[in-house]
Amino acid sequence: MTREEVSQENTPVKVKKLGHVVFRVSDIERTARFWTEIMGFHVSDRNERGMVFLRCGSDHHSIALATAKSKKDLPGDEDVAFDHLALEVGSVAELFKIRDFLRQKNVRIVFEGRRGPGCNIGIEFLDPDGYMLELYAGMDQIGWDEKSRPSQQWRRARTLEEAVENPVPGAKY
Repeated sequence: MTREEVSQENTPVKVKKLGHVVFRVSDIERTARFWTEIMGFHVSDRNERGMVFLRCGSDHHSIALATAKSKKDLPGDEDVAFDHLALEVGSVAELFKIRDFLRQKNVRIVFEGRRGPGCNIGIEFLDPDGYMLELYAGMDQIGWDEKSRPSQQWRRARTLEEAVENPVPGAKY
């Protein structure tokens, strides 16, 4: 048995892929233009707080931009304006097991449910250094027509149970 196989047996967390990264920026429009005009990303959505959700494939978003609340949220010589790292898991059923596991391990969960754009269901929690991580399932996919789901269908939820009981139209969890 390999070391990887042993470590995978001890946890219900089975990451499928790197999901998305959220950056806090000083000028959201300038940064959105950089990601679209220079890097070739497409804008999927904007939310009511002004966040911009960008994609480079069919996932609803690969990068999201949020306005920095203060100077301390911006990159400097010693820090980076990083919001969170999101990792995709196989299913919402796995998220329930993962939530229980995190609770057993006394990991601080800061959010669970569905936030909005992308309609993915997830759990957000802190690592030992305070970095926020998100494990999620069910990210909307954007097809050849480049249309994302209307914001009226986002159906925010504050628990995994609420997210499952109130699914978005056509969601595949």
